[in-house]
Amino acid sequence: MIESNMIPKEFHSLAEVQAAEEEGLLARQNVVGVALGTKWSKGKDTEEKALTVLVETKLPRDLIRKQDVIPQTVSGVPTDVQEVGVLQAGRGLTQTKGNGLPGMLEESSAPTLSHPEELAHEQVGPFTLAKRFRPAFGGVSVGHFKITAGTYGTAVYDATAFPGIPPRYYILSNNHVLANSNAAAIGDPILQPGPFDGGTVPADVIAKLSRFVPIKFIQAGQPAPLNLVDAAIAEGQFHDLDRRIYWVGDLKGTNVAPAVGTVVQKTGRTTNWTTGRITNINATVDVNYGGGRVARFAQQLLTTAFSAGGDSGSLVADLNENAVGLLFAGSPTVTVVNRIVLVEAALGIRVHP
Repeated sequence: MIESNMIPKEFHSLAEVQAAEEEGLLARQNVVGVALGTKWSKGKDTEEKALTVLVETKLPRDLIRKQDVIPQTVSGVPTDVQEVGVLQAGRGLTQTKGNGLPGMLEESSAPTLSHPEELAHEQVGPFTLAKRFRPAFGGVSVGHFKITAGTYGTAVYDATAFPGIPPRYYILSNNHVLANSNAAAIGDPILQPGPFDGGTVPADVIAKLSRFVPIKFIQAGQPAPLNLVDAAIAEGQFHDLDRRIYWVGDLKGTNVAPAVGTVVQKTGRTTNWTTGRITNINATVDVNYGGGRVARFAQQLLTTAFSAGGDSGSLVADLNENAVGLLFAGSPTVTVVNRIVLVEAALGIRVHP
C-alpha cells in the first residue's frame, strides 16, 4: 500500500500507474526495479516526470525478447530505462585507507579514544572510522560478531517512552549488520569496531542484539514477498552510545516525504562523509544478499552513488539535518535507502528528539 503522505503531490498520479504496472515490468528479463523519477536524455535531466525502469545492463534491442522490451510509455506515462548493475546489500569489504580509497588497513592495535579529535595526537595519517570509540557515535564501524563490519547509524530509544524516561537505549543499523541477515539470536554480542576492523569478544562488545525486522527472501515458484526495511537495533549502555553523527551533527527532525532532487548526506565506516542526490522515490527493487538470496523491497529511495561496502547502516539526512533514511544497499551507480519513517514504525523507535 502506498502512503500518500510519503509521496510528493506531483507524483500521486504516477504512483497509481506504478502500482498497476510494476508487477508486469518486474517480470521482464533484466529488470531489477521500478520507481518514480524524471526522464533523462543524453545524460541530462529533462525534468519530465517518468516511470523509471531499472535494469542490470542496457542491452541492444536485438538481444531482448519482444515481450521484454520496455515500452516508451505505460498507461500514458513516459518510461525511463536506467542501468544500475546488480543491487547488493552487504557488499564485500576490501581493505581501505581512512579516506575510503583502496589500500592496507593499519595492522597495529587501535587506540581507545573518548573524542575523535584525539586521533590526531595518536597517529599520523587520515582519520578512519574503523577504530574503537567510547562513546561510539554515528558513522563508526560496528557489527554482529559473526559478520565483517557495517556502520553505526545513530542511537535511538523506544517510541513508547516519549515523552517519559527511556528504559533502554539502542544502536540503529541494518539487519544484515546487527542480525547477520536473520541468522542471529536475540542477545548476540555486537562489536565496535566490527570484526573486520579488529573488534573481538569480549573486549569490544558495545551492545547486545535487541530486535530486528526479518528479511523475507524470494523463493522459487512463489510470489515475491515485499520488504520495507533492512533494520535492527542493539541495546547498549547510555554512556557508550552517542546520538550525534560525525560531520553531520545531531538530527533536528525527520523528512517524511523527501523530493526527487533533494541533496542528502551520510557518514559511513568506509567512505566517511559523502553527499548524494535523490534520483528516485517509491522504488521497488530486487536486492542481492549473496548465496543466491534475493529480497524485494518497496517504498525505497534511490540516490546517486555515495557509498561502498561497509557503509551499510549509515543514517542518511538532508542538509538541514533531518533524518531521511537508513542506507542498506547499492551498486557502483546508485545507493538504496530505507525511509526513516518506515524504520521507526517497524522497530518501534524514535531517532528524534
